[in-house]
Amino acid sequence: MTEYRRGIVEVLKKRLSEPRRNIQVVIGSRQTGKSTALRQLLDDDIAMPSHMVRASQDVRATRDWLRREWGEARLLARRDGKALFAVDEIQMVDQWSTVVKDLWDEDCDTGCPLYVVLTGSSSLLLQSGLCEALTGRFELIRCMQWDYQECHSAFGFTLEQYLYFGGYPGAAPLIGDQRRWLDYMNDSIIQPSISRDVVSLENVRKPALMQALFYLGASYSSQEVSYRKLLGQLDDAGNTVTIAHYLDLLDGAGLMTGLQKYAEKQLNRRSSSPRLAVFDTSLMVAAYGPYRDFLLTDPERKGHLVESAVGAYLLKRGLSDHFDVNWWRDGADEVDFVIQSGDARTAIEVKSGRVRHLSGLDTFCALYPGTHAIVVGSADAPLEAFLTGKVQLFV
Repeated sequence: MTEYRRGIVEVLKKRLSEPRRNIQVVIGSRQTGKSTALRQLLDDDIAMPSHMVRASQDVRATRDWLRREWGEARLLARRDGKALFAVDEIQMVDQWSTVVKDLWDEDCDTGCPLYVVLTGSSSLLLQSGLCEALTGRFELIRCMQWDYQECHSAFGFTLEQYLYFGGYPGAAPLIGDQRRWLDYMNDSIIQPSISRDVVSLENVRKPALMQALFYLGASYSSQEVSYRKLLGQLDDAGNTVTIAHYLDLLDGAGLMTGLQKYAEKQLNRRSSSPRLAVFDTSLMVAAYGPYRDFLLTDPERKGHLVESAVGAYLLKRGLSDHFDVNWWRDGADEVDFVIQSGDARTAIEVKSGRVRHLSGLDTFCALYPGTHAIVVGSADAPLEAFLTGKVQLFV
């Protein structure tokens, strides 16, 4: 079977065909296909020789190692007129951004025609160096969990399979054995994402608390949960500031975030209790515990699963299309999602396994005139059409 190619491969090819301008940085959470996309790129005829290396603790990827490998790529560029240097998982190199800045600037000064592509797990990469050292020298390409259209095309997923098993390509061949699939999700995605992509790169004083927060929070995906309630259910001493900070780090790792309540003033958004949202429904399923099978059969639980799928889709679209994702509630009136791009605003209600009233949507649109309304699960916006991008988000 022909290997599935994501759109980011063509984006990279196009940018490498242009005059050398910026470092191309592919970021995304663990096991979403960054390395595969890079390999597929190098397998194509990109009209230049390439030198690819993978940074890891196993090869002792130090700053000196990076300088040596960069030097090898420079030789190719000078010999053949131009070349590509690709580094997979660059964040594993200590203080990598300072080294990259110095070497890139040297090439700019000397006219060395070396193109550079870097990959890194999670947007923690940004916090760890891009913005501090490489401002004006890079372009981002986001490699998120796969959407429903990609999983349907690549693996033949039905809508229900996608809702349950989500969009991690390495887990897709294992869905026929749920125990094996769960082991893969925990051992190859969740645990390494927390222990290597968060704890090893950030000042996390209580790794066990962060891990417990993820498993508890992911099971509450699509629900509003106060920081104090989360703290009360975690078997560890801490405070609400710690919980909020750890939730931000999980957001940076592409695992889970806390959507803030919509308000016209940004300060009011940050002061509200978050509505938890996983970046992929498989994370919710893996964290849900022994009752996970009810996520497809119990109307209340399936409602949370479907809302989580819609939320994950909006979060990924928001990152690529640059719009904010929030939710809204005022007393008994509630709207599942509010998205905003500039002056354009859309309120989204999700109809799924639960009986839902739309009074919250009506109230919100009355309070904020000009709001576009979408009811996912209605005849105008079926869930499958929404998750495949066939429903226009803004008007």
